[in-house]
Amino acid sequence: MIIGRIEGFGGIVRGHEEQASLLARAWRRWGVNAAYYGLCSVLLLMFLFPIAWSALTSLETAREANASPPAYWPSRFSLENYRNLANYGEGIGRYLWNSGSVALMTVVFTLVLATLGGYGFSRFRFPGRNALFMLILATLMIPFQSILNPLFILLRLLHLQDTQLGLALVYTTFQLPFAVFMMRNAFDAVPLEIEEAAVLDGCSPTGTLLRVMLPLVGPGLATVGLFAFFGSWNELLAALILISDSRAFTLPVMLLNAQSGQLGSVNWGVMQAGIVLSIVPCAALFLLLQRYYISGLVAGAVKA
Repeated sequence: MIIGRIEGFGGIVRGHEEQASLLARAWRRWGVNAAYYGLCSVLLLMFLFPIAWSALTSLETAREANASPPAYWPSRFSLENYRNLANYGEGIGRYLWNSGSVALMTVVFTLVLATLGGYGFSRFRFPGRNALFMLILATLMIPFQSILNPLFILLRLLHLQDTQLGLALVYTTFQLPFAVFMMRNAFDAVPLEIEEAAVLDGCSPTGTLLRVMLPLVGPGLATVGLFAFFGSWNELLAALILISDSRAFTLPVMLLNAQSGQLGSVNWGVMQAGIVLSIVPCAALFLLLQRYYISGLVAGAVKA
C-alpha cells in the first residue's frame, strides 16, 4: 500500500512537471512571437512614416508646408501644392508622359534583349560563353556616372540627344547586365526535358522559346521588368545631363526644378506632392506583381 501511494505521488509530481514544461514552452513561444511581430511593426512604421508624412505634407497649404518647425498634421486639407505642381512648366501631364514613355521603352528593350541573351547563355554552347557572360557581369562594377560624358557625345552623334528614345537606350544599357544574369538563371531552372519534348512535337527554336519557355520564366520576366521600370522611372542624374530641352524633362528632373523657391529655398509642399505622384505607379505595379517579383528574385539569387 505504501509503495502504491509513493508511485501515485510520483505520477502526480511527473504530471505537474509536464504541465510546467508545457507552460514554459508556451511562454517562450509567445515571447518569440511577440518579439517577432514587435520588430516587424517597428520596421513597418519606419518604412511607412516617411511616405505618410510626404502625403500629409502635400495636402497642407503652401505656407504651412514650408513652416518651421514643420507641422505633422494639416490644419486643413488643401490641394494647393498639387495645383502648383500641375501648372508648372509644360504641365505635370507632359512630364508624367515623358517618364512613362521612357520607362515603358526601357522595360520593352530590356525584356527583349535580356530574354534573348539569357536564353542564349543558358541553352547554347559556344566558345567563350562563360568568359563573355563574366565580362557582361563585370560591367556592373563600372559606375554609370563615369560613362555619362561618352554617352552624351554618342547620343549627339546619333542625333538622339534630348529624345526619349535616346534616354531609354541609355537606361537599357544600365539594366542589361543584371537582367541577363536573372534571365539566364531563370532559363537554367527549366528542365531540358521540357524543351526537348517541345522539339519532338515539331516546335522550332523560336516557337519553343515563345510558346514553351517564356510562360515558364514568367517570374523572372516580372522581376526584370519591375527593376527596369523602377530604375528608369526614378533615375535623375542621367536624365539631368542628357536632356536639356525642358519639354523632354522626366518627372525627377522636373521636380528638381520645381522644388526651388525664392532665394534658393525649397518649396516643400510642391516637392512632397511630386514625390507622392512618383510613388503611386511604382507602388501599384509592385503590389500587382509582387508574387512573381519575389519568386523570380529568389530563383535568380539561388540558381547559379
